[in-house]
Amino acid sequence: MHKLHSSIQSDTIDLPPSFPILISQSQGISPLFQRLHLHNELEINLIVRGSGYYIIDGNKYTFTQGDIILINSNELHRAFETEDLTMMVIMFDPSWLAIEQRYDPELLAPFREIGTRFSNLLDADNPVIEELRRILNGMEEEYYKQLPSYVSIIRAHLIRFLASIHRSFALQELPKHAAKLQGIETIRKVVEQMEHHIAEPWSLQQLAELAHLSPSRFSYLFCQIVGTSPMDYLIQLRLGAAVHLLETSEYKIIDICTRCGFRNLSNFNRLFRHYMGRSPSELRK
Repeated sequence: MHKLHSSIQSDTIDLPPSFPILISQSQGISPLFQRLHLHNELEINLIVRGSGYYIIDGNKYTFTQGDIILINSNELHRAFETEDLTMMVIMFDPSWLAIEQRYDPELLAPFREIGTRFSNLLDADNPVIEELRRILNGMEEEYYKQLPSYVSIIRAHLIRFLASIHRSFALQELPKHAAKLQGIETIRKVVEQMEHHIAEPWSLQQLAELAHLSPSRFSYLFCQIVGTSPMDYLIQLRLGAAVHLLETSEYKIIDICTRCGFRNLSNFNRLFRHYMGRSPSELRK
């Protein structure tokens, strides 16, 4: 089968070696779904406006304006928008703080101990949360203005941010909803097969057999970890592949429809418009 996407390996984030941090704003989730993914970099999200939720390693975190989310290296995650979502997204290479960790080995504990001492979603009732928001906004301002010594100031802001979380946000008890790692790995392997063989006419039964589970148990576990049903996610993967081919190739739309596993052009057009808000031909234009 024609391979359109790589399997769920760590996504490559292009960070400059001398300044390995990226600060950006994300407007909504476009299209209406995000691919399940992971990366080596550490990620901080500040919800600037709106609401939505994350599925992170099988756990659901609902967020709204002002919330802060931490995502550790190689955590499987997807974001979903519920209303008018704008996020500040900060990605950085943890090795950038290697010198500081020599003197404060627990500086990155808020990431490294997620699920034990810390949560992905910081407690909005903690009085320190407002200070953290100011720090992140200060980092963003320095990042875009690039005044003298801005790199040092951003680095100092980041160290203060991490130290404040370590001091004030440690959990008093273990999270009650930690997902089973065995289940995550099982679903991850199935999703890899779906991505490798996206045009395969998969059935729920076939996918469940890959996981050595009954269809009902497989569907439950898949929804918990991925945030949608197996067949819905397969449609989303195929549509994502179709968008990629429409934007980067000269294939005819009927050929893209077939390559991406859709049975007929009418069904492809209907699903494409439903999820993307426009037709394949409109997107290509």
